[in-house]
Amino acid sequence: MPPAPRFETLVLSAADAVAVLELNRPEKANAMDLRMWAEIGAAMAWIDEAAAVRVAVIRGAGKHFCAGIDLDLLRGVREQVADPCPGRAAEKLRRLILEMQDALNAIERCRKPVLAAVHGMCVGAGVDLVAACDMRYCVLDAQFSIREVDVGMAADLGTLQRLPRLIGEGMARELAYTGRNVSGAEAKEIGLANRCYIDGATLLQETAALAATIAAKSPLAVRGCKEMITYARDHSIADGLNYVATWNAAMLMSADIAEAIDAGRERRAPDFRD
Repeated sequence: MPPAPRFETLVLSAADAVAVLELNRPEKANAMDLRMWAEIGAAMAWIDEAAAVRVAVIRGAGKHFCAGIDLDLLRGVREQVADPCPGRAAEKLRRLILEMQDALNAIERCRKPVLAAVHGMCVGAGVDLVAACDMRYCVLDAQFSIREVDVGMAADLGTLQRLPRLIGEGMARELAYTGRNVSGAEAKEIGLANRCYIDGATLLQETAALAATIAAKSPLAVRGCKEMITYARDHSIADGLNYVATWNAAMLMSADIAEAIDAGRERRAPDFRD
């Protein structure tokens, strides 16, 4: 496996086909500055391209998963997009928002499953981030919050687009309009989290075990599942069935199927290539 790149605001490691991406600004509760935005996109691109990586887990260093956008970033936006022409200033701001969206879209674009392991606060942009992941796991005392309404803005980095598909439109509206906290237990109840664990140690142990289980499966099949589920979310059933037929017409007769059949016949674990 090639060595993982080094970052200023993230720690990226990989072993046994699983990459771990840790948000690493614990002194700021992992609030996301512009450097972190850029590095998340770069890290996800590396994970996508690294053949030996089959699954990724995103977690946070310190007491919290992510406190959202760094307030210093928000304070600097007006100066960053300043222009004598209001239209050009608005265009600059739009381009900045699209760049920030793309860093989180990279999580969804990544061909490998991405699991979020959430403890402490997961606020604002932190919710944008986990909503782009394939699955979310948390501890009982985690606190999720769509906090943008409290600073006078609508969430613009993916929460309002992805969350209704995860928890239903009514609940998504409630959380977006009120900015209230959602505990880990409630997150599990409403479908925001797949599972909720008693403490951080159990969270990391269980997500690592789940990642290892996924990593042992056919990488080609897992990538196909992610592609099909994401596609089906935004298309009709007929479109989804047509796409999966085309996908399997191209991918079905892979070496992975032969290996799975042989392994079953020989009563051993399959050994799939990266």
